Amino acid sequence: MLTSRSRIFAGILAVSTMVLAGCGGTDSASGDTYKIGINQLVQHPALDSAVKGFKEAFDEAGITAEFDEKNANGEQSTALTIAQQFASDSKDLVLAVATPAAQATAQNITDKPVLFTAVTDAVSAELVDSNEKPGANITGTSDEAPIEDQLKLTKELVPDAKTVGIVYASGEVNSQIQVDQVKKAAKPLDLDVKTQTVSSVNEIQQAVEALGDVDAIYVPTDNMVVSGIASLVQVAEQKKIPVIGAEEGTVKGGAAATVGIDYEELGKQTGKMAIKILKDGADPADTPVETASEVTYYVNEKAAKNYGIEIPQAILDKAERV
Repeated sequence: MLTSRSRIFAGILAVSTMVLAGCGGTDSASGDTYKIGINQLVQHPALDSAVKGFKEAFDEAGITAEFDEKNANGEQSTALTIAQQFASDSKDLVLAVATPAAQATAQNITDKPVLFTAVTDAVSAELVDSNEKPGANITGTSDEAPIEDQLKLTKELVPDAKTVGIVYASGEVNSQIQVDQVKKAAKPLDLDVKTQTVSSVNEIQQAVEALGDVDAIYVPTDNMVVSGIASLVQVAEQKKIPVIGAEEGTVKGGAAATVGIDYEELGKQTGKMAIKILKDGADPADTPVETASEVTYYVNEKAAKNYGIEIPQAILDKAERV
């Protein structure tokens, strides 16, 4: 399907090159302000931080931009409607936040630059032909988590752990990718992985119960589950099952710890890419997808106590507390 997508866009891009180049080198119709649409899938700390960082990049560069922020509240159909609205608006660029929002935006906007952030695997999501050469009007940043390091952290926090449970949204391709990666990384650590899927936030509590007696719960960068993290944590605390997150926002929401990326910095990185496209005329088709350059330990000592575990001093010494 990727090659098919490339063929579809080939003709469109041929006639839209001048449009993209035009908005890449000059300000919008107002003469001094870029008009940027933001299609965010759902509100939760990680995605909110990414948007904050994206806007900070413009502030730090001294570039004036008018941001039209819209939130799909976790609904794919709403993300699609937002994308359709932005397609008909006179935007200079559109930012899509999270994989489903990026897919909806890519389907509807082909004649102006689109950037994504908080997307785990842009190739598997059929957003780009390759990370090195995206091939159309869309590129951005990946939030692929350091899963092997996170599972090693799980073993440090729960040395006797034999099973790890994961609850994830059945409709999020990024989540399935992460689950597959966890299963692969778990084998050398002698960890078995048990999973339960959900189709709505209301199913999270029941899904955690259905995991049974696992030794730890790993929360991937799953937008639905992270937005409903309170339900997962409530059950985990009752059952004294430590929760390990994939990013800082989950730790703030009640996970014990993570070693993960800084979403605000990832958003800022995306903003700098946007500026290169808008100001310098960079072509999204030839702008490689970028990944986070650094990871950080985050710990929640109160949450760890609620799970009945103690965070080793060696981790505390290098971690940021939340």
